[in-house]
Amino acid sequence: MSKPRVIVGLSGGVDSSVSALLLKEQGYEVIGLFMKNWEDDPECTARADLVDAVAVAEVLKIDIEVVNFSAEYRERVFSYFLEEYQAGRTPNPDILCNSEIKFKAFLDHALNLGADKIATGHYARVQEKNGKIQLLRGLDPGKDQSYFLYRLHQSQLAHTLFPVGHLPKQEVRALAQKAGLATATKKDSTGICFIGERPFREFLERYLPRQPGSMETPEGKIVGHHQGLAFYTLGQRQGLGIGGPGEPWFVAAKDLENNRLIVVQGHDHPLLHGLSLSAGQLSWISGTPPSPGAYSAKNRYRQKDAPCHLTYSSENTVANLHFDDPQWAITPGQSAVLYQGETCLGGGIILGHPNGV
Repeated sequence: MSKPRVIVGLSGGVDSSVSALLLKEQGYEVIGLFMKNWEDDPECTARADLVDAVAVAEVLKIDIEVVNFSAEYRERVFSYFLEEYQAGRTPNPDILCNSEIKFKAFLDHALNLGADKIATGHYARVQEKNGKIQLLRGLDPGKDQSYFLYRLHQSQLAHTLFPVGHLPKQEVRALAQKAGLATATKKDSTGICFIGERPFREFLERYLPRQPGSMETPEGKIVGHHQGLAFYTLGQRQGLGIGGPGEPWFVAAKDLENNRLIVVQGHDHPLLHGLSLSAGQLSWISGTPPSPGAYSAKNRYRQKDAPCHLTYSSENTVANLHFDDPQWAITPGQSAVLYQGETCLGGGIILGHPNGV
């Protein structure tokens, strides 16, 4: 009987490298695949990452294929990214990249190559319960990436393995070191490949026009000028260019109609906090919306779970989350992700909260 074939998305990082290592040790037929999602750009690390991925494949004695998904990425992810910023929202392209590229374009390609499963280095877990595939948090709480995977559906998860999801990061690095993998001490990637290390506003200005306007307090006092609402996000403190005495200034809201950026002083200003939010474009892991009731949620990745109560409106197409405690800088365009214990249920794109403009 032939071994199950698993195609591993080798990114050139330690997590995917160890995923391939573990699967080979478990007896799978392992093939590596490097995804090129962005055309050559001096700020993108894709070339160096490919070199590392090939080096890992050589040590593990597995084949590796390079596939260019940059056209799909530009069409399905980057165009949405720009549209959202132009509309004054703050999207999370990593979430869309997972649902549209890594677990759609890559998955389709792998299945066409005769793969039984795909695998990635995400810190998350899957299990089957009552005939459904559940998405669980990664066991390392500091590295859990289930937030970024909430838009996956049953058929995608049924063909997916997360080999490092049950391991702490420290152990992943130790395994890589022991196996002699070049990625063992490689720094984790941060940010979005197509932006690289350059300032975010500088990157956006290559694609979106400047539309200068005033920075104003909620009372209407002009305290500065902005370069375009698209270049700012709620809760932003750096780069506002407002001096003077008192506490630091933060972006509290965007007035799109009048091209005004509303700013406030102090991290704890009431306009930076909200007790509820609404989310649309809902996506549920099980394929069925969870019942109204008590859950926990994150409205940004690095946030602790916040207890909340779920209700629906607009014929179940909008989820309303009502939090026990005020949430800081609820940001339209970001994702609100719902949990029940260790299980990620799904979520949606934040539409706004009562303090928003």
